[in-house]
Amino acid sequence: MVIPQPLRERVGITPGEVEITVDGAAVRIEPVTGEGLVQVGPRLVIPASGVAVDDAVVRELRNADQR
Repeated sequence: MVIPQPLRERVGITPGEVEITVDGAAVRIEPVTGEGLVQVGPRLVIPASGVAVDDAVVRELRNADQR
């Protein structure tokens, strides 16, 4: 399966393992995260994936979910 480069860059998929899940009539492809949670001081946090998330990205995701 070939995923166009602009789409891979947009969602943070880099060369390596991906997880493929069938969700009804859809196929979900997600990068495999290697670390899980990391302890920073007294808190557990999700390590950064390298994908910048700004207001426009959040707005687009929220709008897509409402369709």
